[in-house]
Amino acid sequence: MTVRPPVPPFDRAAALTKVQAAEDAWNTRDPERVAGAYTVDSVWRNRDTFVTGRPAIVEFLSAKWSRELDYALRKNLWAFDGDRIAVRFQYECRDGGGQWWRSYGNELWEFDGNGLMRRREASINDLRIDESQRRVFGPRPESEHGVEFPIL
Repeated sequence: MTVRPPVPPFDRAAALTKVQAAEDAWNTRDPERVAGAYTVDSVWRNRDTFVTGRPAIVEFLSAKWSRELDYALRKNLWAFDGDRIAVRFQYECRDGGGQWWRSYGNELWEFDGNGLMRRREASINDLRIDESQRRVFGPRPESEHGVEFPIL
């Protein structure tokens, strides 16, 4: 059985570790790596799309990152309790036509006893931005881990 520490119940330090690990994984834009943090039967709602299982997660993320170029993400811990974590996030990317976007959202996560995410609910809104308005550039430097990124 795969164990992905830290495991629930989460304290603040463990929740912050989970959030940073998720941010780091998503910033690789590697669908297989990201999917490895989820149960084999994980259930997602991402905007208006519903996804179940690791193969579907890999397919979803592969399509996402083929459209969302130069994707860079920041996640902030919002709340935690037991086996659940709530996150606020923003990411920036550009589309194939060169238009930059900033996407804001909230995620609700539920984990199994081995620390794998079994449920992910994501609500996301998109804002068209000029390249000069960008503020998220690549993965977060290690010196900024655990520091809240302003979500404006």
